[in-house]
Amino acid sequence: MSHSSPLRHLLAFACALMLTSSPLQAQQESSHFAQLGSMEGIEKIVAELIPLIEADQRIAAQFKDTNMELLARQLVTQFCQLSGGPCERKGDDMRSVHKGMKITNLQFNALAEDLQIAMEKQNIPSSAQNKLLAKLAVMQREIVSQ
Repeated sequence: MSHSSPLRHLLAFACALMLTSSPLQAQQESSHFAQLGSMEGIEKIVAELIPLIEADQRIAAQFKDTNMELLARQLVTQFCQLSGGPCERKGDDMRSVHKGMKITNLQFNALAEDLQIAMEKQNIPSSAQNKLLAKLAVMQREIVSQ
């Protein structure tokens, strides 16, 4: 008598699917990290971004008391993690970090535009730019409070 049941086959199949889809997803994420230039590329993007933020009249005042070196390190870690790189962002969630800053949609979008300019200057492919911007767009609800 066989102890094999349709349920057991279904469970084995589901486990096999999970095992085969996880590496694929990790590979896609890892390739996004590579498309951004890996760690060196992300650092260059952020190095390009910081002066854009400081010169952007739509948001410069919001950052006047910000430690821009610390912000740069945090952005590198965040972009690395979001793109499937080996980084792990630690600390408070986005809502807590931005609480009381009275960030508007205009300011959020201005920073996203500056990021896109920084990525273009680093010759990041449009598809990789869009992936990163889409992952950041999800955070808009947590960051914008005005």
